[in-house]
Amino acid sequence: VQLQAYGGGSVQAGGSLRLTCAASRRTSSNNAMGWFRQAPGKEREFVGRINWNGATYYADSVKGRFTISRDNAKNTLYLQMNSLKPEDAAVYYCASALRPYAGWDHLDYRYWGHGTLVTVSS
Repeated sequence: VQLQAYGGGSVQAGGSLRLTCAASRRTSSNNAMGWFRQAPGKEREFVGRINWNGATYYADSVKGRFTISRDNAKNTLYLQMNSLKPEDAAVYYCASALRPYAGWDHLDYRYWGHGTLVTVSS
């Protein structure tokens, strides 16, 4: 299974970005998928996840600003980020679980993509 995240970039505070995660055909649409991020000098942090049935769950820090969606026909996961803040700056990673449901723990996820960098200027 291969995952590739892209769409990162530099944006001013208050701006928006949409990240995309393209999964290989072997990634099952029945698996939960998630987004994590890691800022310099900090631990990897859960951002949000979407279960196989479309149910989403977000970290409090992004709730109301970020939206996760998936297009199973295209094996693609999205992260729409609005009202970006400087503290959102990080490398963002997408991940896939091996089961339909997953939580916030990175141990729930088996496959990880290379990250995409998001920078937010104040």
